[in-house]
Amino acid sequence: MSYYIGLMSGTSLDAIDAAIVRFSNRRCELQQHLALPISEDIRWQALSLLTPSENELARLCQLDVQLGRLFAEAVQTLLTQADLNASAISAIGSHGQTLRHYPDTEFPTTLQIGDPNIIAEQTGITTITDFRRRDMAAGGQGAPLAPAFHQAMLRDERYNRVVLNLGGIANITLLPADPTQPVTGFDTGPSNALMDSWTQTHLQQTYDAKGAWAAGGRINNVLLEQLLNDVYFQQPPPKSTGRETFNLTWLEQQLQNFSDLSAEDIQATLAELTAISIAHAISKYATDTRQVLVCGGGVHNTYLMQRLAAHLPQQQLRSTEELGIDPDWVEAMAFAWLAKQTMEGQAGNLPGVTGAQHPVILGGIYPA
Repeated sequence: MSYYIGLMSGTSLDAIDAAIVRFSNRRCELQQHLALPISEDIRWQALSLLTPSENELARLCQLDVQLGRLFAEAVQTLLTQADLNASAISAIGSHGQTLRHYPDTEFPTTLQIGDPNIIAEQTGITTITDFRRRDMAAGGQGAPLAPAFHQAMLRDERYNRVVLNLGGIANITLLPADPTQPVTGFDTGPSNALMDSWTQTHLQQTYDAKGAWAAGGRINNVLLEQLLNDVYFQQPPPKSTGRETFNLTWLEQQLQNFSDLSAEDIQATLAELTAISIAHAISKYATDTRQVLVCGGGVHNTYLMQRLAAHLPQQQLRSTEELGIDPDWVEAMAFAWLAKQTMEGQAGNLPGVTGAQHPVILGGIYPA
């Protein structure tokens, strides 16, 4: 039996998710968790660094330290709540905050910040981070990485499954029942991040609670078709994406000929974009799947879940909660598991998902 901590800060940039996970005999149990809010100042700094801007290197260095301290604070608070000493934790797996992700360029690279030296120093716990770049060095996309955890914990030899993560970006993991068949998966496109940005711009709220705003709008099929024509949706997997592609600048360019649409109708259309791009991906690459396990914050978006069900009438949509894994904490748990893999000298990537040439041990280790 061993305890690991997973730290995750996703594309939504609203909080640091921290989870203590106990692993025993190929099983995992969520022991304690918290979401430490990211201040508006730090969130704004991170958002401003997602695209090239003035004096960005100096600001990047500063933010790296700030986030390192915030990650360490999340760990210390979590340990206090769990009444555990740092010595009880084998290692921390920190995803960090992604600022850039360019897998399909001449010089493929990705950048996650949140200084692990500070995390290890302030918590007294060995910290593992920078999980994505070793996969990219082996020819992979560096993402998504959670599918390896999905395979370990959610694969079932009785029937094929798809795990759908509705985070800032949506991604799917295809888990065939046949253990001799490879697990595959990829990012399908935007999910919460684009809808959240539009909501914040027009309602000054961080997200559209339960999708109520979108539910009050009308889907514009002309705009939807234009959005779906983006080259990303036409690319075959393996593939990954992020805010570098699907952001407000991208959306504003798409809206140039739709000035008469209300913000509410655009939100409804963005929800439909998420639902239909996911449904298309599942229909094309997982035709014989009857069960879709949903995790991530989008599982609480009632309207989005309704639209998904409408586009996937042959599939049963279930929350991962029904299988004992809290849908809000799957990604944080995944990075705790990835830390365990690294500490045990085991690979953490799936070449069938990322496109890497072979399995590799992920991340850099920063000793306590």
